Amino acid sequence: MSQSETKTTTKMIDIYLMGKRYKVPEGLTILTAMEYCGYRMIRGVGCRAAFCGACGTVYNFKGDPALRFALACQKLIEPDMCLTQIPFFPASKPSYDIEKMEPTGEQLLKIYPDFIKCFGCNTCTKACPQDIDVIGYMSAAIRGNLKEVSEKSFDCLMCGLCAARCAQGLVPYNIALLARRLYARHLTTIPEHTKKRIAEIKAGKYDTEIHEMQGLSKEEMTKRYNERKILDD
Repeated sequence: MSQSETKTTTKMIDIYLMGKRYKVPEGLTILTAMEYCGYRMIRGVGCRAAFCGACGTVYNFKGDPALRFALACQKLIEPDMCLTQIPFFPASKPSYDIEKMEPTGEQLLKIYPDFIKCFGCNTCTKACPQDIDVIGYMSAAIRGNLKEVSEKSFDCLMCGLCAARCAQGLVPYNIALLARRLYARHLTTIPEHTKKRIAEIKAGKYDTEIHEMQGLSKEEMTKRYNERKILDD
């Protein structure tokens, strides 16, 4: 359908991209609306399914300066929405060797010494497009509870909006990432069925099937994927 045909069959609404007004069809996501307006999305777009966190977007409304936050591939446009993307936020991320680290709160503090400056303003939670309890896991990090940090931050997409909004310049999502890595590497055990499967792979049990799959065409691979049997837990 051409843009002219779309305009005659669909309600058009005004949005503002980087300060410029556009008319777009109602019902589009922020991402598809930007593309409809002619933006070629090379950066600030990834999986288009709300898994990668690349399309972090800040918006407000004409006459309403309060900032709101979303992933552009999820959020539907609204009339008089004023938009700008934050495809990358330069946040601190020190290098570390997870194998040589102790799974403690002190270790978190050693790598990110500034996070104790968090004063609980909750701006990070308000900025999270996944509705994650960011201030909750930051509080757990200050207490040194790696398990709680890992559980509360599990759905984090690393979009960076929490860091972009932190008044203290903290990097909550990277702090949570380190906590999850420490907890997973040092404090959890590998389930027996996983150990068994790893041993089977190393023994070459699946080599024939793997080599066969590597030789399949894209069409055949897609066909097998769509026809696969999904086992119940």
